Amino acid sequence: MTAKDDRISSSHRNLPPGEQLSLVGIGLDTESQGLLKRFVESIPLVRLRTQLDDYGMDDQESFADWIGHPPPDICLIDFDKDRRTAAVAAARICASGPETAVFALSSNAQSSLIIEAMRSGCTEYLIKPLDREQLLNAVARVGGRRRAKRESHNAQVLAFIGAKGGCGVTTLVTQLGSILAKSFSPKTLLLDLHHSFGDAALYLGVTRNHYHSLELIENTHRLDAEFLASFVVNHSSGMDLIPAPDGSEPARSILPGALAQTLDFLMVRYEFILFDLPPGVSEQSLELLRHSDQIYLITVAEISALRNIARYIDYLTFKEILNEKIRVVVNRHQKRALITDAQIEKAIRRRIFWKVPNHYPQVIKTISGGDPIAQLSSSEVMQSLAGWAGAIGGKPSPATQGKESRGILGLW
Repeated sequence: MTAKDDRISSSHRNLPPGEQLSLVGIGLDTESQGLLKRFVESIPLVRLRTQLDDYGMDDQESFADWIGHPPPDICLIDFDKDRRTAAVAAARICASGPETAVFALSSNAQSSLIIEAMRSGCTEYLIKPLDREQLLNAVARVGGRRRAKRESHNAQVLAFIGAKGGCGVTTLVTQLGSILAKSFSPKTLLLDLHHSFGDAALYLGVTRNHYHSLELIENTHRLDAEFLASFVVNHSSGMDLIPAPDGSEPARSILPGALAQTLDFLMVRYEFILFDLPPGVSEQSLELLRHSDQIYLITVAEISALRNIARYIDYLTFKEILNEKIRVVVNRHQKRALITDAQIEKAIRRRIFWKVPNHYPQVIKTISGGDPIAQLSSSEVMQSLAGWAGAIGGKPSPATQGKESRGILGLW
């Protein structure tokens, strides 16, 4: 193996395993377009989303409409056609999509021009003709930074979505969050992201809250410890809660990247971050799912709910959400239900991850009392949820040995 081969092999190792980096070319000449296409075809972990001929968007066009949503991981901009306009485009991308790495491409290697491109926000300056090795090394550095960033955070990001309304998502997420906070780490945060009439605060007996989760995401420019503290309400289990709006709210337009920026801020402060999401998938929730470590699809053993779960899985797969993130949880599970476990798994085309038994009166009691752990301390529901929390927290729980609560970490 040559020294060049060693460098290329090292670059491959820095690419994030199992996670594609999306790339957009902007203003590239014909030769560079062809070289970029051949490069992407040879590197499975890099996906060419599109190639744009123009440097900038129209006055009536939003950043997301121009560059795509979610923003790409990398933008490669040709600086030779119009350096000033290219620099403006680079600066605009950095301002609107802070997670996007911007590469400059040019045939001119003058140091003053390189500095100018770097000042506009470019992290790499590549020389024409586009060389496979220099592009691979630049992409690998982006992958390396992403990996280092993930490894520097210990937080697990958990998203919960119901197949439809009434599947008990908020009940499960409030109970599970309380157990994680009590048994594993008080650095547990629950965010209720329902746009209207979120119930997490009600289920936890929290009545004093001045601000809600959507207001936090809308104010990323103000994020600091003091600002966060004004949103957080602490539950008796030790879990922090940022509630949903208390009433009906008009539709909000969240800037691209705002959720990711908020999440980056929270991940250095918490070990478990749970999101209670409304049914359906919006552009905002899709951005969150891309950043989640685990996505729990909550269903009940009903035909309409199971149909929706299958649709969710197909849609998330189409949107290139990693399949191993997606886990199906059957709530209110009954051993002698009309629809059997085998029929459920056939309908959703995957194994059930977890089954929470049906003890409706006990669960209603927890909602009334606002203290899930105290109200369910000796029930089968608590044993199941404790086992689920143990699977998340990485510690064994006696409940994981029970037949009803066995999940993917046990044998079916």
